[in-house]
Amino acid sequence: MIYDVVTITVAYRMKDKVAEMLDSLFLDIAGSGLNVKAVVVDNASGANFGEMIREKFPQVDSILNQTNVGYGAANNMAFGRYEAKYYFIVNPDITFPDGRDVIKRFYDFMEANQKIGLAGPKLILGDGDVQPSCQRFPRVWDQPIFRLGWHKKYDWARKRVEKFQMADFSHNKPVPVDWVVGAAFFIRGTALLKVGGFDERYFAYFEDCDLCREFWEAGWLVFYKADISLLHWHERSSAKIPGLKSIFQNKLTRIHLKSWLQYWWKWQKME
Repeated sequence: MIYDVVTITVAYRMKDKVAEMLDSLFLDIAGSGLNVKAVVVDNASGANFGEMIREKFPQVDSILNQTNVGYGAANNMAFGRYEAKYYFIVNPDITFPDGRDVIKRFYDFMEANQKIGLAGPKLILGDGDVQPSCQRFPRVWDQPIFRLGWHKKYDWARKRVEKFQMADFSHNKPVPVDWVVGAAFFIRGTALLKVGGFDERYFAYFEDCDLCREFWEAGWLVFYKADISLLHWHERSSAKIPGLKSIFQNKLTRIHLKSWLQYWWKWQKME
């Protein structure tokens, strides 16, 4: 079966958030007229995760991994099993606002704009602020400067981070952008076939930036759809311990650092 939209959620120990996201998703697609299949890929959460999905959401397909295979690889599993006109990557910490018809509006937008391969919404954080979810491709030292917090101490670093995060942009205008944050994005199936999915060398982090770059390299536009918004209950797990000591005390920081090095090596961007 070819679905209109397959939503894919990769989970790791976020059972309650997955349930909240799915509840809001089914409210969003009710009455849309679209053939939507929701898929959850669990990276060995344990704690009866699969049982919860089967009991509360029997209409949801689940892929239950015995080990944590990483974010990109988990999404690729769903890409390979389900054929769809569009795929919507949606993280567990996302919820759909009531009455916004997010999936239908994205579907109609992509149908009307055949050159766009991937599009992302505006993300609203829990405190009401707009997340800088569309950004410019990073130069090699942008991420370390940001993660070390130098942008809070030095004016030159602040300017560099602001350029990377598009602080000069209101984030209220729908425009083509370098890349959009992978917490939520809508992907054209035919474009995905040409690009080939996520690069599985990234275990976590930078796979979204990398995929958007692959879309641009393949001739597809990446678009920031500012007039469609989702709620993002975001916690930056890799930044809970600030500065250099996070490298030694936070495993996620080390994973983030490894992905940054992989991204830099792959694209050879040394500005």
